[in-house]
Amino acid sequence: MRHAALMLIGCLVAVACSTANPSLVRESSNVKDDEQRLWQRSIEEQQVLENSGFVYRDAELREYLNGIVQKLQPPETLATISFRIVVLKDPHLNAFAYPNGVIYIHAGILARVDNEAQLAMLLAHEMAHCTQRHALKAFRGFKRTKDRVAILQNPEPASNHEDMMALLGSTQSMAVTGYSQDLETEADLTGLEFMLNAGYDVKEAPRLFKHLKRALVEEKAREPFFFGTHPRLEKRIQNCKDFLRVHCQRREKGVKNTVIFLEKIQGLLLENALLDLKAGRFPSAYRGLEKYLNINPQESRAYYLLGEVCRQRAQENDIARAKEYYKKAILLDPSYPEPYKAVGLIYYKEGEERLARRSFESCLALSPHEPDRVYIRGYLEQCDE
Repeated sequence: MRHAALMLIGCLVAVACSTANPSLVRESSNVKDDEQRLWQRSIEEQQVLENSGFVYRDAELREYLNGIVQKLQPPETLATISFRIVVLKDPHLNAFAYPNGVIYIHAGILARVDNEAQLAMLLAHEMAHCTQRHALKAFRGFKRTKDRVAILQNPEPASNHEDMMALLGSTQSMAVTGYSQDLETEADLTGLEFMLNAGYDVKEAPRLFKHLKRALVEEKAREPFFFGTHPRLEKRIQNCKDFLRVHCQRREKGVKNTVIFLEKIQGLLLENALLDLKAGRFPSAYRGLEKYLNINPQESRAYYLLGEVCRQRAQENDIARAKEYYKKAILLDPSYPEPYKAVGLIYYKEGEERLARRSFESCLALSPHEPDRVYIRGYLEQCDE
């Protein structure tokens, strides 16, 4: 059973994917009470996420991402919103923000981005939801539904991490049916202004959406949560082009920061490739590993994971490719035990028992406490028969 306390995420996450009427929120004591309540709930829900085990911990990357939002943030909001970025260990293309300025980015969408300018578009869009107080407008529309108010008034404690992540994805349908998409366009356009003022190459904004659309087509996936309630990608691309035509015809080329961006996310690329692999998202995993190897071409673990992608995918010629990737991993780092075990399994299944024995023995010698040592010894015994 999904925990009712987390149903509020449906409203809070609406900062990234749903909105109410785009007219200004009228100031009143009720509005102020609602906003205060919303911010307090934000803190509570963020604590759930913080303790969930899904937060990707990388101090250098966190500092880099927070530096980008500092460049993007308009000065007039400094006194009211303290933006902060948190990366979640999830391979899906998603991002959302809480009204108090805490923005969550899934590792999957961060791994898709090509440069800092494209990332700035993603962040600026979420920041715009906060600066324009879109969550408050969504919340006040959300409150009008009687059964949802009951949920907010009678929360239950959340304890199951899988329930939490499943719920984060399930709120999409509620957002789609409950709110208009007008403010999503406003957030895109406001975000573009943030980019422009910060000196970024605004021409990278539509490229972000084109890259992501291509990835979705390749994976035959539906538009993910981040895009599900936004105007469709083609419309967003056109909105960006219209903005560029009006504001950027005579503007000098802005900042992309491709090299520093790739340097900062290289560790995340490996982490996300492993997440994709575990989820059976083989095209995404393969693409992420190739991207990583363009940065670090001598990384043994990346070749091992490429081998795992091919072995598990098991399409035409994949096993042969996997074997070559494992051999490359061993060549680059002879002390790395995992590829010995993996290639040993291939040799064994191919009837190459002598090569299989040598590989299994190397794995156990390098890793005496290998978790699969009993399993490997079983294969060794069969090689002796």
